[in-house]
Amino acid sequence: MTAGMPFYVSPEQLMKDRADFARKGIARGRSVVVLQFDAGIAFVAENPSRALHKVSEIYDRIAFAAVGKYNEFENLRVAGVRYADLRGYSYDRSDVTARGLANAYAQTLGTVFTQESKPYEVEIVVAEVGATPEGDQVYRLTYDGSVADEHGFVAMGGGAEQIETGLREAWRPGMHLADALALAVRLLGADPAGGEPRTLAPEQLEVAVLDRHRPRRRFRRVQGDLLARLLSSDDPTADVPAGDDGDSARSAATNPQTQRPEAASEGGEDA
Repeated sequence: MTAGMPFYVSPEQLMKDRADFARKGIARGRSVVVLQFDAGIAFVAENPSRALHKVSEIYDRIAFAAVGKYNEFENLRVAGVRYADLRGYSYDRSDVTARGLANAYAQTLGTVFTQESKPYEVEIVVAEVGATPEGDQVYRLTYDGSVADEHGFVAMGGGAEQIETGLREAWRPGMHLADALALAVRLLGADPAGGEPRTLAPEQLEVAVLDRHRPRRRFRRVQGDLLARLLSSDDPTADVPAGDDGDSARSAATNPQTQRPEAASEGGEDA
């Protein structure tokens, strides 16, 4: 008699189960640290893959970082690039902001969390570099669409609480890039269980910056010899030099669908 009756779950329990499911999925991922330095915003992730990025460019001054299920946050990244390109082309490039993008992501994540059978197992950061440190914007979005306006630094993924504790103790405004990266890498290598810390090599890291001193396209990946020098205690390199060989070849590319004549060297989606 009861076989055909629907199974009832209270809304409170349903939301709790979805939240627990999403948090467990996110906690299994390797952490990402986003922190301000004197010339912009740095993104540091433990990610040995050279093809599956956790950190990507969205638009001129805006970047995206994520932890969780790759296919889900990659869908969000692509949607963000399309949103930014369409808004920049329809109005003006200055109308594309991190706050607007964060609001769009919040609506998508909130709708999926409440209406779909499975929430996204992702946590993301949308960051925009300003002309001054006070103009920088960093927004953290969780699986249910909640948005937090962060200042100075943020950590996501497994061990995020311990990493943020370390950042609160050691981070300070105006740090050089080398100091900021060394701090992030040290905290990423720490064992949450209190064991021996790991030493993360440059090959195990994905590092990028939004550099406020660069023209128009502020996003830049930091890798190879330059990253090794920045992390080395024996090298005096403290910042990313302008015009390094590591610059993306796409800096000279032109997309007629999203570029205006005076911005022919700009791009949207990170390849």
